[in-house]
Parts: sequence; structure tokens; C-alpha cells
Amino acid sequence: MPDSTEPPHSAAQGASWWASDLGVRVRAEEQRFFDAQLPDLFGYYALQIGVAGGSVLGASRIRTQWMLDTIVSAHVLAEPDRMPFKESQFDVVALPHTLEADPLPHEVLREAYRILRPEGHLLLTGFNPVSLFGLRRYLGSSASPPWSHEFISLSRAKDWLTLLGFDLATVSLCAFGLPATRARTLDRFDRLARWGESYWPFLGGVYCIRAVKRVAGVRLLRPAWARQRSRVAPQTVPTRHASRLGANRSDKE
Repeated sequence: MPDSTEPPHSAAQGASWWASDLGVRVRAEEQRFFDAQLPDLFGYYALQIGVAGGSVLGASRIRTQWMLDTIVSAHVLAEPDRMPFKESQFDVVALPHTLEADPLPHEVLREAYRILRPEGHLLLTGFNPVSLFGLRRYLGSSASPPWSHEFISLSRAKDWLTLLGFDLATVSLCAFGLPATRARTLDRFDRLARWGESYWPFLGGVYCIRAVKRVAGVRLLRPAWARQRSRVAPQTVPTRHASRLGANRSDKE
């Protein structure tokens, strides 16, 4: 029986892209967004959903940080659209390009809203289809991530967040350069990236959003973590992936 703990082929390809010259540059640009937002967000627990490209939570002051995905390098093995946590467990949730890689992006957002505490923060990044990255995806023939993913427009992402009950706190764009493969070409068109931020700011290859969970009828004078000396660790529930993993381990034994 095949081992379900092995990363899917597409996941391995995605990790390979993030290690490429272009992937490293894109992550470095959007990491500046995470590094600017995270130091001011406090609490007890932070969760990153999707491990492609590595952790983005390095600048966070929250000590307990978890990573959730369906591959073995994650701390929690689970489907992003069906997460094994109770409601209001986390103070910060990060979705680095998670929505476009999941077949049920709206359900992932719904789950993120559910597990965030009131006034908790969601940090989200995604490829902008109205950009040079979107043009390359449209004209290219690659069947590997991220070009094989469904890019979600910034307007749609904002609409989904608003409908779920989030308030948009920060919206910005980055990665204005040419989505070339080779480092030499990226360097040659580096000036294009500098011009883009000034002359066509809505055409950035990646959008970055910080949203705050609002709950109707709830008024917090102070954050919940500030009123409690301690908080119970996140409780998990069985998932489809966990069941498959347990079955495989039993077969091996």
C-alpha cells in the first residue's frame, strides 16, 4: 500500500518552484509584508496554513507557532478546508498563497475565520491575475505550480473576506518585476520592478492583505489573551488525512 505521508507530486513541484530564483525573489518581497505586520500582533497561538516556501512567521512575537498542510514537513497534517481545531483558537492565521493552491478556497477562508478568535488577524498573500504573473500563467503551457493554480483576483478575495465578517486593515501589492526564470534576466529587468511600484501600483504580481475578524455583538475592551493568564492549547479533532495516516501505520505494523 502506498504511503500517504509522501508529499503529492504537485506539492513537491511547488516546493521546487519556491526554491528557484524567481520563487526566492517573490517570497523575499512578500516576506517584507509579513515582517512589517507581525511584530505588532500579539497573542498565544499563531498558525500558518501551507508550508510551500517555508515559514513566514519569523518576525512574530507569538511563541507557539504551528504549520498545517497535507505534507509531512507540517506540524499538523490536515486539509486546509477542514481543519482539526475548535473555534476561536488562534490569534494570528497566515495564508501564504494557500487559497489558489486549494480546490475549495472559500472553504479555507471560512475555516480560517472559524478558528480565529474575535479581533484576531488574518494575513493573506496571493498571485494577482491582473499582472505580468497572471499574463504568464494565461499564455504559458506549464502544468506545474504555481502556474497550474487558479489565481484569485484581489477584488474577489476582498469580497470573500468582507462577506465572511473580516474588516480589511491593510492591502498592498508587490513583485512588480518580470516573472522570468533566470537570475540574470531578473537582474536585467530589476528597474522594471522599481518603476512598477510608482507608475502602475495595481499591477503587482502579488497582493498582500491583513484582515481582522469582527463578531457582531461582541465588544472587547482588551484582547482575550490579555485578560487571561494562560490559554488552553488548541484541541484537535480527527481528519480524513489523520485517518489515512493511522491506517497506513497500522498496515506497516
